[in-house]
Amino acid sequence: MSTGDRSPAQLRNMFGANLRKLSESYNSISALARELGINRTQFNRYLSGESFPRPDVLSRICDFFKVDARVLLEPVDQIARGDGAVNHPFLQEFMGGAPQSVTESDFPSGFYHFSRRSFMRDTDFVRGLVHVHREGKSTFVRGYEPKMAMAIQGIPPSPPSREFRGFVMKMDDGVTLTITRRNGLTASFNYLNRVSSFENNFWVGYVARTVRENSASTRITRMVFEHIPSNFARVMQVARGTGFCAFDNLVPFHQRLLQPGDAFR
Repeated sequence: MSTGDRSPAQLRNMFGANLRKLSESYNSISALARELGINRTQFNRYLSGESFPRPDVLSRICDFFKVDARVLLEPVDQIARGDGAVNHPFLQEFMGGAPQSVTESDFPSGFYHFSRRSFMRDTDFVRGLVHVHREGKSTFVRGYEPKMAMAIQGIPPSPPSREFRGFVMKMDDGVTLTITRRNGLTASFNYLNRVSSFENNFWVGYVARTVRENSASTRITRMVFEHIPSNFARVMQVARGTGFCAFDNLVPFHQRLLQPGDAFR
């Protein structure tokens, strides 16, 4: 049957099935309907295939879930979600679907305090702050380079120059963060694995930066991430202390996990 031969009921059923699939990662349908600006009763009718949205509402739903109007015609799993290589069907089984479905228990949203050895000043360490948030099924990370790091590289320490962003993917035993600065100026690959702690809020791994080989500089080093619960005072305390520091000025548990005296392998 061609797409042009489908009845209104078949189109409604396809859309309803796709909408149910897209809504799976949301714990509350009521909250999702509110976020979309759609009456809950009407949203339930869309889910069941009993009703079909107006063009403007359909556009809003497609924009929210980053799909297009093919949700009327094809199973959503067969539709490339958005543009770009990561969302292309060629990589769907490798970098789409499950790898992009990072749950809150895998890697919670919110602020993280991180520590690592400095790439540019081998005797120093870096304390930083990043924020993790979710949009639909995607998990994103955002932060800013220390001003001093920008000055060493001769780059103006403006917020746009310092900002970095990336996305989080789930691996078999941890998560990865692929991060770049604006226009691909620099990039890094980060791997983290949760470690046992009192509040179960620490991850340890490594970060590798994309620079040319140079025997005088470091390109990969251990890194610690500490999730900060909803505590504005703690977030501000960490924010005020970001930048270069001596090893002794790091949080004691960060010091323990970084193991600066052990060779990195």
